[in-house]
Amino acid sequence: MSVSLFDEKLNSDAFLITTEIGPPKGTDTSEILHDIDMLKDKVDAINVTDHQSSVMRYPSIGGCLLVKERGGEPVLQMTCRDRNRLALQAELLFAYSRGVCNVLCLTGDSVDVGDHKEAKPVFDLDSVQLLRMARLLEGGTDMGGNELKGVPKFCLGSTVHPEADFVEPQLVKFDKKVAAGSQFFQTQGVFDPATLRRFMQYASQFNVKILAGIIVMASARMAKYMNDNVPGIIVPQAVIDELATAEKGKGLQKGIEIAARFIRSVKEENLAHGVHVMAVGNERIVPDILEAAEVSGIHA
Repeated sequence: MSVSLFDEKLNSDAFLITTEIGPPKGTDTSEILHDIDMLKDKVDAINVTDHQSSVMRYPSIGGCLLVKERGGEPVLQMTCRDRNRLALQAELLFAYSRGVCNVLCLTGDSVDVGDHKEAKPVFDLDSVQLLRMARLLEGGTDMGGNELKGVPKFCLGSTVHPEADFVEPQLVKFDKKVAAGSQFFQTQGVFDPATLRRFMQYASQFNVKILAGIIVMASARMAKYMNDNVPGIIVPQAVIDELATAEKGKGLQKGIEIAARFIRSVKEENLAHGVHVMAVGNERIVPDILEAAEVSGIHA
């Protein structure tokens, strides 16, 4: 039995589309509410990031509750960087009690890349252990072996990086995440169809769904910055060169064109089970990308 609408869609043959939104740095939720209303009927689920790049923001669970309130399908991003196992378990129980059942389990970026470099990193668990913990809760006990009064059920996902410089460690971690109970994977940004195709040849032996990560670049300068400063992002020189050909003021338009072209390739060539679109602060352009790629969420 499916625990959420997104879980139900994972068990279909549909080409899935997810995206993500960043909560505000403060209590003004007007912008995130606008983004939710704009996206909720165009994608199958909306991730809410959890202090992405270790920058302090409004909490992911708070954003997920806003998505629920507006009629969307949320994916709770949960990192191990900021909480110990008590807090992680408690937040999962709270999320389930409020109808948030889709969880993306992440280890989390180092605090060194964020805006609170003096923060103490926790990392009591990693992403594989977080997956195992969530499945343990579903079995009716906590990590201390204590029985739960009321048992949650989750649709669990995690990430993988097909374009890592050394992909073998990624495949080892991928295997562990599958064994720990991950049902779907949203990849880090991919730019090379051949690399994605090779990864999918390996991943196809497992009963999981893979959503190819699509990062929208607004300029060649942005692409270079992400290469230098954002962990896990590798933008090929060919993409940077194409972005550099854009006329002044039209870099984002070129980025939309590149992203839409890649999404069409993923769908037409069956390179993955769907895509996860990351607009990096430009959520307003996600509908334009989907329109240009001629795709939409199956409940649109």
